[in-house]
Amino acid sequence: MAKSNSSGSFSVIGADVTITGDVTATTELHVDGTINGDISCASLVQGEGSSVKGGIKAESARLAGEVDGSIDARELVILRSASIKGDVHYDALTIEQGAQVDGRFAPRGSGNAKPQSPLASKAPAGAKDSGDPQLSIAT
Repeated sequence: MAKSNSSGSFSVIGADVTITGDVTATTELHVDGTINGDISCASLVQGEGSSVKGGIKAESARLAGEVDGSIDARELVILRSASIKGDVHYDALTIEQGAQVDGRFAPRGSGNAKPQSPLASKAPAGAKDSGDPQLSIAT
């Protein structure tokens, strides 16, 4: 896999490629093949026929294939063809109708803070935290 620091570049794992081991990329990574290991990259685009058996950590991820592992992404898009088995941590999340997710959803950073309940909030009425995680369901 080529390594490059120039912006606008990306690495591709083709449909006929299987990697056993962790994958790290400093730029965008396109996965159309199979990865048996963790992925860490700036941006991940996963093709429909691809499979990842391991954790994913990325600033942004667009998933369309199978994932068996936890996901940690600032901006996450789960497409209708995706099948996810694992916990999902996000800042902004979009899920297309038809996507399958078997796991728990939690905003990133919620492991260190107490879960907030609207009924238990001590913030003044009408106050809004600008860092609230966003969730949208695409139809």
